Amino acid sequence: MSYGSTAALQAAVYGALAGDAAVAALSGGAVYDALPPGPVPPLYVALGPERARDAGDKTGAAAVHDIAVTVVSEGAGFAAAKALAAAISDALAGADLVLARGRLMSLDFLRARARRVDAGREIELWFRARVDESAT
Repeated sequence: MSYGSTAALQAAVYGALAGDAAVAALSGGAVYDALPPGPVPPLYVALGPERARDAGDKTGAAAVHDIAVTVVSEGAGFAAAKALAAAISDALAGADLVLARGRLMSLDFLRARARRVDAGREIELWFRARVDESAT
């Protein structure tokens, strides 16, 4: 295993979310790999933490990446954030993303957590990606 395919996976996930019509409509196009300086919109998507582990065997190198995508809302309720979270899940779960390095073997929804944060809401969605690192 190497950590080599992680940047390619992150770029593909970002591209899938930024290019998805439903995610764009619900977020107003506010999908961030890194938050911009200054104020942010009242509802946005941010790529979050990641955990990776070796999944290779004698047939080749592979890795499993658990990646988080977070919906942040200043709204008092969860409705808008949950609608956006559902669109993210629809866009990513089972997606066949093309990576610049390695080959995505699967991308599945893993879990989610919705919670109140200060005066707003946050929904953290976790996805599990299996990447064949020996593929080019």
